[in-house]
Amino acid sequence: MGYSRAVKLSVLKKVLPPEQRSIVEVSRETGINDQTIRNWIKQIESGNLPDGSHESSPRFMTSKEKYQLVLEAAGIEDEQLGAFLRERGLHSEHLTLWDQELREMVEQKNDQKDQKLKALQKQVRELEKELHRKEKALAEAAALLVLKKKLSGLMQDHEDD
Repeated sequence: MGYSRAVKLSVLKKVLPPEQRSIVEVSRETGINDQTIRNWIKQIESGNLPDGSHESSPRFMTSKEKYQLVLEAAGIEDEQLGAFLRERGLHSEHLTLWDQELREMVEQKNDQKDQKLKALQKQVRELEKELHRKEKALAEAAALLVLKKKLSGLMQDHEDD
């Protein structure tokens, strides 16, 4: 199976500096055989493959890259949007899909934060309840101790008489 130059560059970008992820990890993530990736590394070292200055395939873009493209596209007028998309090998559907994905990721993070906040609030209430119960028990024990001392003091006074 032949891979496009954009796919090769996208994969190489992940395994070469600065990312330097393991070849096996990238292989599992992309579904491309690890030996194929090693062959591409040899090709780039020998100068038979471009150095990665071109844009990568939309399929292999990171969330950060997608986010940057969605932001860039939002600032472009409709007349120039077509040229912007062609330069990067994208379709308008990509932008729509990525925008939706990014919104879902934000909502999911917010939901997780809300759940964590609720769990922490519940834990605080339980701890406060336990602290209140222990304070009452401590006050009761202190009162009993004071009464015991007073009683023993009164008993000694009666024995002295």
